Amino acid sequence: MTDSTRTRVLVTGAGGPAGVAVIRSLLAREDVDVFAADMDGWASGLYLVPEDRRRIVPPGTSDGFVDALIDMSRGDGIDVLFSTVDVELPGLAARRDELEAAGTKLAAPSHETLVTCLDKFALVQRVTGQARVPVTRLLNREGVGADWTFPVIVKPRSGAGSRGVRLIPDRGTLEALGTDESIIIQENLPGEEFSVDVIASLEGDVIAAVPRSRERVDSGVSIAGRTVRRPELSDTAADVARAIGLTGVANVQLRYSTDGVPALLEVNPRFPGAMPLTIASGVDMPSLLLDLVLGRPVPSAVDFEELANVRFLEDVFLRPSDVLLSENAAHTEGPEE
Repeated sequence: MTDSTRTRVLVTGAGGPAGVAVIRSLLAREDVDVFAADMDGWASGLYLVPEDRRRIVPPGTSDGFVDALIDMSRGDGIDVLFSTVDVELPGLAARRDELEAAGTKLAAPSHETLVTCLDKFALVQRVTGQARVPVTRLLNREGVGADWTFPVIVKPRSGAGSRGVRLIPDRGTLEALGTDESIIIQENLPGEEFSVDVIASLEGDVIAAVPRSRERVDSGVSIAGRTVRRPELSDTAADVARAIGLTGVANVQLRYSTDGVPALLEVNPRFPGAMPLTIASGVDMPSLLLDLVLGRPVPSAVDFEELANVRFLEDVFLRPSDVLLSENAAHTEGPEE
């Protein structure tokens, strides 16, 4: 029999920095029982929770993933599900009602918001007029023939991180790419880049927008950074969040344009890997989101302090027989920012 006074939360993506950050945030609460899940039995975050709360799940791209999560949530009596992996989110959000029927609330933005964020061309179209966005066109005849100031950026419409991003120096190089509407052409933004962690209420009201720099990056993961007070960054990220109808947490990436104005790069509609810095600066977004999803009161605004961090590897030691078996042990899924 479960303790009805405690909230059971399942966190997926336990092998990534974002998953570990969410797990650690929720473990600090005395009213929460945290379950951790990953497709790989070697995922470090699994071993932050008691043995009976570790779960192996199918890959987020597999046909049976959402069914497995619904069954798991029902069997474990999960009250709230936190997914920290990009590819898992649309499928889960599309079946939010089925999760609710199993007694589980999904702590994630709406399916519409997720689909918009994961298509960079659709994202720019949605935000245009609400915040500064780079000039963006599809890689088609009209897009290639537009009046560009070179260099420009080309990148896939979908996908996270810097994979597939190229700096195109001149028109000849652009024309040589041919046409492919799964690729976008964008105005090059030459200024400083910042990530802004944003949390919005279930009504879409922005509670906090915390800008941070990435001072050092290793293999795509921020290993040193700092939170910064720049109102233009917080305000722009909040405008983006309102434009996309954000409810919950997202990471808004901005870069300064040639005219010194922060402009939108992309939105990652999930917890970022550098979330521990935002939490330490005073905005515990996983804990706030849990209370929002449960209908508990939270402040209408949460402030933060300027803080810097450096990160290091931390070991969890266990007997080899304690490592969970999985068919996916040699694979990883989903980039962590």
